[in-house]
Amino acid sequence: MTLITEPPAKPFAGVSTLELEITGKCQLTCTHCLSASGPRASHGAMSPEDWRTVIRDAASLGIPRIQLIGGEPTVHPHWREFAELALSLGLSVQVYSNLFNVRDEWWDLFTRARVTIGTSYYSDDAAEHDQITNRPGSYARTRANILEAVARGVPVRAGIVHVLDGQHLAEAHAELLAMGVTDIQTDRVRAIGRGALPGQSPSLDEMCGNCTRGRAAVLPNGELAGCVLARDFPCGNVREQRLAELLGGPDWAALAASVPAPRAACSPNDTNDCNPAKTPACLPKYPKSGA
Repeated sequence: MTLITEPPAKPFAGVSTLELEITGKCQLTCTHCLSASGPRASHGAMSPEDWRTVIRDAASLGIPRIQLIGGEPTVHPHWREFAELALSLGLSVQVYSNLFNVRDEWWDLFTRARVTIGTSYYSDDAAEHDQITNRPGSYARTRANILEAVARGVPVRAGIVHVLDGQHLAEAHAELLAMGVTDIQTDRVRAIGRGALPGQSPSLDEMCGNCTRGRAAVLPNGELAGCVLARDFPCGNVREQRLAELLGGPDWAALAASVPAPRAACSPNDTNDCNPAKTPACLPKYPKSGA
């Protein structure tokens, strides 16, 4: 077993962000959801102590940032504890939330140093946004909480996914800018989870090319993946082996070698294919912000 007693000078295996998908539960059932999350999903097989071990291991491996994601991470009863533990170990934390429900007491955590919020935003039209989320009122609640976060000085990153024909992508981008959000990414639907067509098989060609390159993910069942989008290509399980063993192991190396090179024309990230032939992210009418 590989034991790390002090954080290395550089992140282990080059992983700068570890995505922790702490639950499959969500108040929404978005038509394109990569994990097919929803109200009837579970928190998965990972226990709170399993997640705490992963967070401690991430810190010991020099991984500087975790992202709490789901599902909706804030429905997990221990999400704030996980965030606090990460912060106490010197890590940065991003909470990727639908911002459908934000309790007053959560703002104390969101406004802490090294904490950011990520969210999804689909349209400036309430009906169109709610059609994608399958939850009436989701547009109004997400928008109100984005405004509250910006007013409180919380850094917000927003992702716009092209789901519907004729969707108000440019208008959503403009509305986010008007609300004070400058870190905005645009992506197409990936053929993963509910975004896949009937009979469509998982393929690494659906990835943006950045899985394993600077990021890794732990899924609710404990499986390690190149990112949450690469969930169909696991490299072991953190409930059976420690994170250092998995990231330093042959299965991770084989996955990294098989992921196609990034196809981006501009700075890519986990939610931005940035291919002008496939997504509006790099086109002039959808200027890329927050690169």
